[in-house]
Amino acid sequence: MNNIIIIGCGGHAKSCIEVLSKKKDYKIIGLICNQTKGKKINNIKILGKDENLKEIKSKKCKKAIIGIGQIKNYKIRKKMFNLLKKYKFELPSIVADSAYFSKSSKISEGSIVMNMCFVNSNVKIGKNSIINSRAIIEHDVTIGSNCHISTGVIINGGSTIKDGTFIGSGSVVNENITIGKDCIVSSNSKVQKNLKNNTLLK
Repeated sequence: MNNIIIIGCGGHAKSCIEVLSKKKDYKIIGLICNQTKGKKINNIKILGKDENLKEIKSKKCKKAIIGIGQIKNYKIRKKMFNLLKKYKFELPSIVADSAYFSKSSKISEGSIVMNMCFVNSNVKIGKNSIINSRAIIEHDVTIGSNCHISTGVIINGGSTIKDGTFIGSGSVVNENITIGKDCIVSSNSKVQKNLKNNTLLK
């Protein structure tokens, strides 16, 4: 069993606890966040703050997952990803036991696929991305790094979601669509044409 820490103690961290607590190969030993040391969130103890990471790495744990959510802006998650890499933490990719993840698909370090997701064949997911609960990622989709595909999103076959993009809950992306870098797609949107970098789709 691998010891692992979760960075953060908000809503997304609680969701990460749910995913990891059901995996037999990981044991959550604590949380890192700015709340009081020793306090418990969902029965997991807070071990300290960001400045304690180096000490925790040397004494207790070599693996970490980022439990900081991403709504519209990925910069906090990216900054934490880089800090963890600086301290030489291992950032495993995590797929919930309740998710379907095709054997032909690939997921990069620090990314997480949450409960009840469906990831079909030949999908590629970059680093430090969130595929949130009940998202459907169809065949041959490419998702970049530092993306958040939110709850209940459907991305149809052959589409590409580039780095740093947020797709809100319940949105549907048509087949063979390309969404550029740093885009924000509001919840319940229908994406029927390509989007350039830095597009806000309301």
